[in-house]
Amino acid sequence: MDALDVRRDGTYVDATYGGGGHSRAIVERLGPDGHLYGFDQDEDAVKGAIDDPRFTMVYGNFRFLENFLRFYEVEGVDGILADLGVSFHHFDDAERGFSFRADAALDMRMNRHGRLTARDVVNDYSEERLADILHLYGELPKARRIAAAIVKARQQGGVDTVNRLLEVVNPLIDKRREKKELACIFQALRIEVNGELDALREFLDQTLHVLKPGGRLAIMTYHSLEDRLVKNFMRSGNVEGHVEKDIYGRADVPLKLLTSKPVVADEAEVEANPRSRSAKLRVAVKL
Repeated sequence: MDALDVRRDGTYVDATYGGGGHSRAIVERLGPDGHLYGFDQDEDAVKGAIDDPRFTMVYGNFRFLENFLRFYEVEGVDGILADLGVSFHHFDDAERGFSFRADAALDMRMNRHGRLTARDVVNDYSEERLADILHLYGELPKARRIAAAIVKARQQGGVDTVNRLLEVVNPLIDKRREKKELACIFQALRIEVNGELDALREFLDQTLHVLKPGGRLAIMTYHSLEDRLVKNFMRSGNVEGHVEKDIYGRADVPLKLLTSKPVVADEAEVEANPRSRSAKLRVAVKL
């Protein structure tokens, strides 16, 4: 909330509504002329939308940020918040297949109307493509061996559930880092199913079009892939990190970083909420 510097009459976007915690905190700080637009592609999140005249729920992916704001005739916003972590209810709802802690069908769709599921990725992708996903999105050193084991297993009846996938990959997991490596496998599948990095790239580009001068951009990341994109974007105005220069050689950037280093949870917060330990908050203001 400090990062967004919410004004009572301001217009804001919560690009990742989830359980609505951030949105409620923003709305509490708004006056009668302020407004918040909350985005989420999960119908479960939409059902829990805030009932307040200062809030509008947008049922859609934040990659369509600019189009939806144009639809609502919003000319510019004073702040955008995005919490890129997977919502608690995704992990806690075993039926969604996001967690390796409970058996379920391999789904992992944030939008239940999406066509691609984790089961499709595991059973239909070529061994090479599967290995690339595990390597690029999970940063797993044994990506090719894990992919080979999955392909071999699916020839013996398919890999349709969380427990079946665990049976296949567990022999290749370093038991000293079991939770970490399993989390990386599930992260890689989830990113592929939901096209998360492509959506983030599109979203970031559009923030520059909708933020007013002086508007704040606050983004929380949870793994190095998305954090690298956000860091590059805030420093240079593009996800590649290429800084444009004017004819005098001065950096020509659209944003000013307000956090030289990412803000992270302190020990007390991590103890109270262990899931906060990997969160990094970066904040920038549009020039």
